[in-house]
Amino acid sequence: MNERGRETGTVAAGAEVGIRLVKSSGREVRYRARVLADDGTHIVVRAPWAGEATRDFGFVRFEDGDVFTEHYWRDRWYSVKEVRDPDGVLKGWYCDVTRPVRVTADGLTSEDLDLDLWLSADRTEVLRLDEDEFAASGLRSRDPDAAEFAWRALAELERSARGDFEKVLGI
Repeated sequence: MNERGRETGTVAAGAEVGIRLVKSSGREVRYRARVLADDGTHIVVRAPWAGEATRDFGFVRFEDGDVFTEHYWRDRWYSVKEVRDPDGVLKGWYCDVTRPVRVTADGLTSEDLDLDLWLSADRTEVLRLDEDEFAASGLRSRDPDAAEFAWRALAELERSARGDFEKVLGI
């Protein structure tokens, strides 16, 4: 791999990598994940729930023992996290609107743009989330191009969630 902070090539399946999720507030969430695949554009990793406690969103609970299969792209403005309980039962998909993932010697860095989408396992719920946080982030005035990419990404995710969601994941 290249020097610290520089883009690298693909990451090997089976390798353990650091995941760094950077929030617009500057807060960071860091955890470790196992690489399942990397084709040079699409990276798939698996990790246990990284939160310190149960997080109840009202429409889903993330809790100890949940397993996240996370999909990141170097050329898409979102990531998708498939969420399963400890017994492997699918809870649904949590989609983060992000800048394209950066892969460095330190692992994967995903910059969260405060727009999210939830798709329930039975596909009856498609929820757009955190639009108020996105508005409050000031991205539209700081980086109008990024804000436009973010809105387009959310619209693409919602269209896919209401149609053939597997196409997003490439399965």
